[in-house]
Amino acid sequence: MSEEEKIESVAEETVEEKTEAEATETEEDVTEEVVTKLPAKKQRNRKKNVETQEAKPESEWKEQVVQISRVTKVVKGGKKLSFRAVVIVGNQKGQVGVGCAKAAEVIIAIQKAIADGRKNLINVPIFKTTIPHPIVGRSGAGKVMLRPASQGTGIIAGGAVRPVLELAGIENILTKSQGSKSPLNAAYATIDALKSLRMFSDVAKKRGLTMAELLN
Repeated sequence: MSEEEKIESVAEETVEEKTEAEATETEEDVTEEVVTKLPAKKQRNRKKNVETQEAKPESEWKEQVVQISRVTKVVKGGKKLSFRAVVIVGNQKGQVGVGCAKAAEVIIAIQKAIADGRKNLINVPIFKTTIPHPIVGRSGAGKVMLRPASQGTGIIAGGAVRPVLELAGIENILTKSQGSKSPLNAAYATIDALKSLRMFSDVAKKRGLTMAELLN
């Protein structure tokens, strides 16, 4: 390529960049003009919406879908199909709940299950990063055993037990599931076990003893 052709190509690129920059500037000017032409009340509402969108904090609550199953109900006209969703809701700071709901659509079933989980939240006593003492929880034909673990062990659990413990904020624990393999039964059994936990200080206070007397 000769020098003249190179100069022409560079000139064409600079012209294209200028046109693109001018187009973006004109678009911004047009949007500003449209906003300025709006009434004062609408301008204030627009500014409020922008500020609320920018300052909106992230929710501390987290949800995890454990199971979505298709269920049927026999009615007079035949079978009515729907979906059942099992969702775990927690803030990883000692509060967790299990929600279960049914609907004709999957998204609606999940939304209803999240609302149900937030209604049934429980407070979990956490000792350092684990649970205070071993406990067993039951739901239907399912049984879940929980045992404290040392730092660095992690969450040794599977199925629906793991998300319940993770969203509760427990970091080190040993578990074992027995009986029913239903995720819903496993989740409810884990909630039953976590509800039965007690801190040593609360037990000592209830019995009228000191911590040293209780441990001895």
